[in-house]
Amino acid sequence: MSREILLDMKGIVKTFPGVRALKGVDFSVAKGEVHALMGENGAGKSTLIKALTGIYQKDGGTITFDGKEINPRTVLEAQKEGISTIYQELNLVPFQTVYENMYLGREPRTSYGTVDRKAMIEGSLKTLGEMGIHVDVTKPLKEFGTAVQQMVAIGRAVSVNAKLVIMDEPTSSLDKKEVAVLFDVIRKLKEKNIAVIFISHRLDEIFEICERVTILKDGELSGSLGIEELDQLKLITYMIGKEAKQLERTKSGYNFDGAQELTSMKNIWQGVRLNGIGIDIKKGEVLGLAGLLGSGRTELAKVLFGATTPDEGEIIWMGQNEKFKSPRDAIRKGMGFCTEDRKVEGIIPHLSVKENMTIALLPQISKMGVVSKKAQSDIVDNYIKRLKIKTPSPNQAIRNLSGGNQQKVLLARWLCMNPKLVIMDEPTRGIDVGAKAEIEALIQELAGEGISVLMISSEIAELQRNCDRVVVMREGVKLKELIDDEINQDNIMEVIASGGNSEIGKEEVVHE
Repeated sequence: MSREILLDMKGIVKTFPGVRALKGVDFSVAKGEVHALMGENGAGKSTLIKALTGIYQKDGGTITFDGKEINPRTVLEAQKEGISTIYQELNLVPFQTVYENMYLGREPRTSYGTVDRKAMIEGSLKTLGEMGIHVDVTKPLKEFGTAVQQMVAIGRAVSVNAKLVIMDEPTSSLDKKEVAVLFDVIRKLKEKNIAVIFISHRLDEIFEICERVTILKDGELSGSLGIEELDQLKLITYMIGKEAKQLERTKSGYNFDGAQELTSMKNIWQGVRLNGIGIDIKKGEVLGLAGLLGSGRTELAKVLFGATTPDEGEIIWMGQNEKFKSPRDAIRKGMGFCTEDRKVEGIIPHLSVKENMTIALLPQISKMGVVSKKAQSDIVDNYIKRLKIKTPSPNQAIRNLSGGNQQKVLLARWLCMNPKLVIMDEPTRGIDVGAKAEIEALIQELAGEGISVLMISSEIAELQRNCDRVVVMREGVKLKELIDDEINQDNIMEVIASGGNSEIGKEEVVHE
């Protein structure tokens, strides 16, 4: 049966300074179709959706919607065409009533010019009732759980005569029962011939609710297939990609069985993100965390670093039970964290290389509140030479450096603190091949000096080259631990796809 196309995006190009985020992407959605848009961080999913909804202006290509070419310049323009978006962070007003949220910004008026609250209440009851949601719409939204709030957002989107509803990670904060309710609502939208673009990192959900999947990788179309043409391993292969030849490891033999344990995390729970996971890191070991987007890798690292607080669980640091209330506590114990998003959470763009590098060290090189300029300069000069940071001067604004050199400055920030553990979240993302090799060499140098490294990477080849041991995660659970020659692309993808139910690996920890 042929698909009656509602949305047809052809050759979509979007370029940002120094980055081509979309490289001629094709994407089509049929009427009444539930269509998954998949890809790892940086694949281009968000950019494509923003080009469709008027947040970004595309640099090339065409968008045809319901038989006519469109070029929305704002979200409102896209909405008028029949395209509504429900974001992961719901844009609702919790202290207003359900019906006020349903009609936010488009309140009907009486013949006297006043807000027609009776019409709003009746309209809200009708829209939500058709979705199978029966609540008191006169109560404040904050009195209801996340699932009902999600339904209100969907109801609002549908009530503006949407032909296409985009759902960005709609299940990220829902439990299983709430997900089931959401899926019933999606099926009702389908019955009304309303199409849904469903963006999620949960593979099981994709296979349950979606009819078709489009996968992006590095700003390009990796594949677009019917759900019946895929299994989980094939989908992961499209998302991650697969090298034609097996990459060689730089390490052989696991040498840490009897090594001192630096830290361990036991039975860590946090919302729906982390589900009773535990890991340990040995002194001088490079431990990798592997998994797809949403597997909980970064969330686990942030708990260890004190950036977030777990609901349950314990952290043992050098034999002592610790409660890190903030990153300051973790830094004092000897931890550093090179964040995934260096431009937002790492560098301070308007400050110099010198200031960015020594900002965490200032209390140690100050006396009575006065920074020792000589000590600061000596440390900065040392690390510029040691890490081969390319900068015309230590006083150069860090925003003017390349991505690879910015990353080296962030690494130097922690190295000058004499750390025992450095957490590196996507350490080579967005930097060139030469800089990648230099960063990887530095990781091995740190390990050789007895400094432990917790390495999070979406590039399996990077984990394969650098890690002594890899923990494979999925949906906040540790599936397997792999060591030595077990660490390769085929094994990691098989473990993720099987949910840990494979013969690979020496340990399996799965929570129901």
